[in-house]
Amino acid sequence: MAASSTNSVIDILEKLLNILKEEDVFNQSQDQSVIRFCYPHDLQKIIPLSLDDKPTNSCELETVIRQIIQFSVKTSSPHFHNQLYAGVDEYGLLGSWLTEVLNTSQYTYEVAPVFTLIEREVIQKSLELVGYPLMPEADGIMCPGGSISNMYGMLLARHKILPCIKKSGLFPLKSSLACFTSEDSHYSILKSANWLGFGTDQVYKVKTDEFGCMKVADLKRLLIKAKIDGKQPFFVNATAGTTVLGAIDPLSEIAAVCQSEDSLQACLGGTLLFSEKYRHRLWGIELSDSVSWNLHKMLGAPLQCSLFLVKGKNTLHEVNCAQAKYLFQQDKFYDVSWDTGDKSVQCGRKVDAMKFWLMWKARGKIGLTRSVEQAMSCAEYFLNRIKETAGFRLVQSHYQCCNICFWYVPPTMRNENETPDWWERLYCVTVEIKNRLIMEGSLMISYMPLPQKEIGNFFRMVVNCQPPPTKSSMDYVINQIEKIAIDL
Repeated sequence: MAASSTNSVIDILEKLLNILKEEDVFNQSQDQSVIRFCYPHDLQKIIPLSLDDKPTNSCELETVIRQIIQFSVKTSSPHFHNQLYAGVDEYGLLGSWLTEVLNTSQYTYEVAPVFTLIEREVIQKSLELVGYPLMPEADGIMCPGGSISNMYGMLLARHKILPCIKKSGLFPLKSSLACFTSEDSHYSILKSANWLGFGTDQVYKVKTDEFGCMKVADLKRLLIKAKIDGKQPFFVNATAGTTVLGAIDPLSEIAAVCQSEDSLQACLGGTLLFSEKYRHRLWGIELSDSVSWNLHKMLGAPLQCSLFLVKGKNTLHEVNCAQAKYLFQQDKFYDVSWDTGDKSVQCGRKVDAMKFWLMWKARGKIGLTRSVEQAMSCAEYFLNRIKETAGFRLVQSHYQCCNICFWYVPPTMRNENETPDWWERLYCVTVEIKNRLIMEGSLMISYMPLPQKEIGNFFRMVVNCQPPPTKSSMDYVINQIEKIAIDL
């Protein structure tokens, strides 16, 4: 029976691998469509998605698997630039498959012995990369995304200033807590303020300069204002690579302000740490108290793979432990300090460190550095192409990370007066170009406004490490936009 079951699983996996080959899932050539778009009501008619009482047969199952592949976005295409993530590193993919096959949770050494050691090695190497003290004087944990990592940072900052909240809650507080983040930062800060109970009204939005970087002078102004308002500052979120402009806040200057306000912390992240050529842009990251780093974005680890690092001995455990006796028994037959589950806000936790560990193991730090520098080199090439190509216009003159934001002005609009009405038309043209690219399936690139800067829709080009970008793939983006917008 066991042999039969084993053969059945292997047979199913071999069939799936064959389907992936036949459907060209791993094809990274320039000529493959990135999307085959259908509106929801049409897609519901094409793919039999209903769940029924009776099982489907193997032929029908194979057909629906192929349809799922055919109508899904090909994020591993060199023409997918729509999000802050893209294709997956092949060794990361192998690590991800291993985690699914071995199907375990990260909470105790007993059920995840190898993965516990792997996560510890990933944390140690990452602490070293950031410039933090090594374990046990600092710590870390793999999280299901950057939003949760940011929430960890806020939770630890709150515990540092008011540890009593863990038992008593927020109600006994005489004054509200206040946190600070840039107006260009990720919306997860607002969501964390909601989830942690002190409310979105207590999030102070710090103004940014023309390049999207936090203005330290405005941070100081808002700190004073919060105190005048009777609130207690406890957390500053600095960003290393904002979602839209890829801006990196002045980390060392923010850290200096936080040191004068001993109740403040900073939380940030960035893949540029791998590159000696670019890591100076993150100068001051080592002065922060915690770091959120999304490995599934620029670096190309499979979703989700997010790392949270924090200074302080036993900090994560102290804040999060609930001492569940049925899981974290203290009289086990091994050293229970290897049980990491009680330092997590979750119980079950995927062994995500395996993805990043296998990438680093297979490529070495040298290989990861090469990937980062190739992506940054292509982003700089694309920036220069935008500067020199007629009809393209940058939203700002330079960028610090792998995001390049721009407009395309069609030939018929280039000699017109740039009135407010002209700009509104250009914002609409941006949307129409996006729509045409999606319907053609040739390119996926996002657009967005910056309302806090009174700027309407523009394109955001993101250059990631996977699939490895080239000058040719950068040129393709420009050529496709020119071609699709010829009659606008």
